[in-house]
Amino acid sequence: MNPKVLRRFVIYLAAATVAMFTLWAVLDTSFQREPGDYYTEVGGNRLQEQNYAEALEAFDQALAERPDHRGALMGRALVFMQTERHDDALAEFAYLIAFLEKSLTPDDRTGFGTLAAAFANRGILNDRLGRYEQALADYIAALRVDPGALEGPGLLDRVVYGTPRPATVRKRAIYLKQQLALPPEKRLLRVPEIDEKQRMYKP
Repeated sequence: MNPKVLRRFVIYLAAATVAMFTLWAVLDTSFQREPGDYYTEVGGNRLQEQNYAEALEAFDQALAERPDHRGALMGRALVFMQTERHDDALAEFAYLIAFLEKSLTPDDRTGFGTLAAAFANRGILNDRLGRYEQALADYIAALRVDPGALEGPGLLDRVVYGTPRPATVRKRAIYLKQQLALPPEKRLLRVPEIDEKQRMYKP
């Protein structure tokens, strides 16, 4: 056989082998995932990119595969929150919270982290809307469910969200409680340069 032909054959065979192993790995990963997980991950990536239309589409696809997928429900709520569809966001958070409170088992640590994040995110939304008593109630509920899930972010989160010292739920709750205890005319409930550093929580 011509050496050039043989060399070309070996190259094609190697390329085909790599392609088959890549395809097998992708399919194997896909088959191992729970329904809805893949599209929820896609939606999370689009949400981080602020591509809200595609994020919502991906979360909807996840819910089509698995109704009540908690990550997808959280994702939809965050999309609504970031696009100022406030009523839709509040309704989505309310549904997610009710669903989790009804379905969680004592050993579901991830589920409790999701519930805490749902309360925290709804608290942030109520905070933005000037509903400070409701925001405080949500922050307290979040901390009661899973205080560890709501501590300040690590280095990776700080890089992603671009806020070197984001306000934590605990600090904001303490501040609101102190301010709401004052006479109305002495309260300082909104500090834009600080409030803007609040970040959303993902499970």
